[in-house]
This record gives sequence, C-alpha cells and structure tokens, in this order.
Amino acid sequence: MRIGIDLGGTKIEGIILDDNGRESVRLRVPTPGGNYPGTVDAIACLVADLEQQASLGGKNIPVGVGIPGTLSPATSLVKNANSTCLIGHPLDADLARALKRPVRLANDANCFAISEATDGAGKGFPVVFGVILGTGVGGGLVVNGKIVGGINGIAGEWGHNPLPWPTDDERPGAKCYCGLHGCIETFLSGTGLAVDYQNQSGEQCQATEIAALENETAQAVLAGFENRLARALASVINILDPDIIVLGGGLSNIKRLYDNVPGLWNEWVFSDRIDTRLVANHHGDSSGVRGAAWLWN
Repeated sequence: MRIGIDLGGTKIEGIILDDNGRESVRLRVPTPGGNYPGTVDAIACLVADLEQQASLGGKNIPVGVGIPGTLSPATSLVKNANSTCLIGHPLDADLARALKRPVRLANDANCFAISEATDGAGKGFPVVFGVILGTGVGGGLVVNGKIVGGINGIAGEWGHNPLPWPTDDERPGAKCYCGLHGCIETFLSGTGLAVDYQNQSGEQCQATEIAALENETAQAVLAGFENRLARALASVINILDPDIIVLGGGLSNIKRLYDNVPGLWNEWVFSDRIDTRLVANHHGDSSGVRGAAWLWN
C-alpha cells in the first residue's frame, strides 16, 4: 500500500493505492492558500484521514507528494513553485516530521509522467515523455520505469525553452513569468491559446472551448497551435528520442492534436522516419495523485 498526495493551488487530493494500482480511498481538501504551515498541517490531516478510512492507522504507509515546483538539489528547499508560499522551505523534511515517516517529493509533471509510464498510456515503453498542456506547460521524463530528475532537478522543463524555429511574427514572443520572452509556455499554455484567439478574433474564449468552434478564425488558431506544438515536440524528439509522448492537462482533450501534430513534426525531426507515438493520457486528472503514490514504486 502507498499514499499519494497531489498538492494543487486550490485543492489537495490524496489516495491510497495497493501494489496492483487499485484505489481504495480518495479524499480532497482545500489548499490553505499562501499559508505554508497550514499546508503542511492540511497534508498531515489528510494522510491521517485516508489511513483512518482505510482502517490502516498506525501502519506508517509510504507517502509521496506531487508539488507545483521542485526541490533544489543544492539547498534541499523548494524552488520554481507557482504556489509561492512553498518556495524556500524544506517541504519534504517538514512533512516527514509531521507524518513521522520518510516522504518523497516530486514535481507534479514528473508525477504525471511516472503514473502514465507505470500503468497508464505509456506502460511498457522504455522512454516516456509526459507533457502537461494546461495553465502552464511542463514535462517529465521516465526511463525504464524511473523518473529522471536531473542534476539540477529540472529535467523535462521544456516549457521554459524558447519556441523552436520561430517565425518573424513570433519574435520576441510574450514575456513569461520566468522573466524571459518567447518561452514555449507562453505559446502552448491554455492562456497562450486563448490570447492568440482573442488577438485574431477580438473575442474572449476559454482555451478548452476553442476546439469546439467551427469558425474560420478558430480553425486558423488551432492550426497554428498544432504547428507550434509540432515544432516544440520535434526538439524534444531530437534530444531524447522517446518511444512515446503522453499528453496531459486540459488541452490534451483536443482530439485533433493526436492526428495532426505527428503529421507535422516530420519537417523538424532529424530522422528519415519517426516512430515516436503521441497519445492521450489514460488516467486523466488522477495521473498526478497516482504518480505521487508511485514515487514509492
């Protein structure tokens, strides 16, 4: 048995999985926004509630936690978190103290990737690249069933590379929250897609709704999005050459991506044939919390 915790900006979700990946208990609680001590306490209470509902109190089940950031290998403190109250804190140590057991932490995109590689869409593939296309753009790399974190703890952070092979009208690109311009995230996030549609149509529309529109502007915006995604993933393929790329996040529900993007990336991949598969995730919104539990695989 193992416990997975997905620490989000508005909610904290927890599950208990058995060794076969079967879920026995799932609970959600609100995230104490901007409150670091409150967040630690909320996770500790959630773990206790999970164990109580599963009648497993006192057994010290392993706990894995997915966070919207990562631990710095240099300082052992949280960095790169969009939940800024976490930054600069030893979250794994504080949780281990509160829970009285070891705790494993990983970036939420890494949790998504290990979930899909373990018993999801990427099961059985040696090299899996998991992609998050949502409010932000992130990624995680799993090789032979193990997360590749990297010496700097940032493996898979493709969203903060510049958009490859930019056209003149894509330069220098919008300013990213990281301080640079033209990051992949500014083009391929839900916000980037919505802004592109508004700039071309003058109308506001949620990114996830644009795919359902049949007007000419929406179709042009989606075609542009596919072209940019193809270029961005081609650069990943050129470096990692993964067996499979699994898409997650809200924009992964745009079904046309899976037919159109692989037909486009041939132009930029440095190979005579591309066997990399592009697929939708299997576990949906549960991938993050399931992956956190699989940190103890």
